[in-house]
Amino acid sequence: MTPMNQYQQYQRSKILTASPAELTLMLYDGAIKFCNMGIAGCEQKNIQMAHDNIAKVRRIIENFRVTLDMKYEVSKDFERVYVYLLQRLDDANITKDPEVLKEVRQHLHSMRDTWKQVMDINAGKIPPVQAENKELVNA
Repeated sequence: MTPMNQYQQYQRSKILTASPAELTLMLYDGAIKFCNMGIAGCEQKNIQMAHDNIAKVRRIIENFRVTLDMKYEVSKDFERVYVYLLQRLDDANITKDPEVLKEVRQHLHSMRDTWKQVMDINAGKIPPVQAENKELVNA
């Protein structure tokens, strides 16, 4: 088995055995990665690379949006953020402006870091009070 096949097998196993929370974290990481690649495409004037990666980020955010459970009030807030990010991605895809993608990436990083913190709290790695204090220190 080639090293690439082993890596692909490892990645597949990682996805198949991940919890829903871990899958969400992986999707945030993927969206950030594709956003970085879209930024590179824009900066290199590689229109196809920019478009392909913006489309990948868009698909991930669309997935987040359609899987929201709207019976929770917070889901409405997330939906507004996702709609905004989708609009900004459309702007970036039309203009190929890397600054727009950098804005999207910043929001994705913030959401990813918050998600990771929630995962850590739920796993008992960070007590909720410590997490609140950490947020205040970072403000």
